[in-house]
Amino acid sequence: MNAFIDSDILIRHLRGKVPATDFLRNIRRSGEYQLCLGAMQRAEILFFMRNNEKDLTLSLLSFFRIVSVTQEIVDQAGILFRKFNPSHGIDPNDAILAATTIIEGGQLFTLNMKHYPMPDVVVRKAW
Repeated sequence: MNAFIDSDILIRHLRGKVPATDFLRNIRRSGEYQLCLGAMQRAEILFFMRNNEKDLTLSLLSFFRIVSVTQEIVDQAGILFRKFNPSHGIDPNDAILAATTIIEGGQLFTLNMKHYPMPDVVVRKAW
């Protein structure tokens, strides 16, 4: 099963937060999931990477299947954004990740449950 990992978890791991590291280690070792990132989440990680994190970041990203942002994903994200931004304040990247999860199938792991109120997205709090 696909496990889409929100960038909030990866950033915490890169900053040395033990719960994030433990979560990633455990989900990878479980063998239940294929670790996935939407292309936008990969971009977020690279945009906010600190200079001293380059090697660790690239090593971390190598464990993930990167899912490209397709026209179908963008169209679905637009629907989700228009529906949930007024009530929940989601941003475009959240909508794109939610749409990616819907179209590709799987579960979305995050620490920001409020960013993913969409009933068609299986969202799980990472810890």
